[in-house]
Amino acid sequence: MPSHHLLNRLSIFVDGNNMFYAQQKNGWFFDPKRVLEYFAGEKSGLSLVNAFWYTGLKDPQDQRGFRDALISLGYTVRYKILKEYYDDTSGRYSQKANLDIEIVVDMFNTVEQYDRVVLFSGDGDFERAIELLRSKNTHITVVSTEGMIARELRNATDRYIDLNNVRASIEKLDN
Repeated sequence: MPSHHLLNRLSIFVDGNNMFYAQQKNGWFFDPKRVLEYFAGEKSGLSLVNAFWYTGLKDPQDQRGFRDALISLGYTVRYKILKEYYDDTSGRYSQKANLDIEIVVDMFNTVEQYDRVVLFSGDGDFERAIELLRSKNTHITVVSTEGMIARELRNATDRYIDLNNVRASIEKLDN
């Protein structure tokens, strides 16, 4: 068996809600298909084992077309129905679906299958999980954007990529 770090099996994890806000902030959206081509295409020299996409839904029918498109591209889609929270400070209701636990469970449940991870999220809650994965010789790349990437997450990762630096390769071109 070749030594571990020579293996190039890749898993991609997309924190969809976190990325929605990052893309809104940047003023452009990425194409899930181009993401796969860029990170796991022939030029990358990596073989894609898994790609997971996590999202919060208003109801079970929400984003149905988008989810079907993701599935047909090869993503495993995990979702939760958004919960409504009352915010005392603003006096408004906000909707939230936190899928951090689902992402971490999938990361550890499939850890034997990959050597490299690309995580699309800026959420500092992933710091500990990433430290543990790195201790198992997993190479971790985090993709986020300025003002949305938690310092502790950036510090914990092997490589940080700002979305704006790969915009030409992953931007959604057709509207």
